[in-house]
Amino acid sequence: MISFIGEYDCKADAKGRILLPAAFVRQLPEGHSGRFVIKRDLYAACLEMFPIEEWDRQERLLVRNLNPYDPEHRQIVRDFHMGACEVTLDASKRFLLTARLLKQIDAERDIVLLGSIGKIEIWNPAIYRQNDATPEDKAERARRLMQHATYNLDDL
Repeated sequence: MISFIGEYDCKADAKGRILLPAAFVRQLPEGHSGRFVIKRDLYAACLEMFPIEEWDRQERLLVRNLNPYDPEHRQIVRDFHMGACEVTLDASKRFLLTARLLKQIDAERDIVLLGSIGKIEIWNPAIYRQNDATPEDKAERARRLMQHATYNLDDL
């Protein structure tokens, strides 16, 4: 699985193209096709940009864990795919962020690209900065979520 590291302020050009930061390009596996899927995040007011290989893995997880005959499960699949579109990096390592996608996160030209596990998050800068908790709040959240975690020495 690809892990993207970094946070970058970016600006769409007049045609809506965003230059993928060089650090993210370097973090792609050698020979990557430049294909990504962008969709609205299910939980946060941002977009998610998955390398096509990770998108395929996420779909396999859905298929493996959901019953296609259960209406609620079918709705989860719809929610996951809703508004998704495929983009390909051009020769200059730019991708097109359509007006429809920008509208989904209430952004115009300025965005924040945030590296994450398996994806890049695309944020309206104002909304992204509102979500920044205090160090104390972050520490409390980590403590609460990780208090029952078990660790294998090989993982450390």
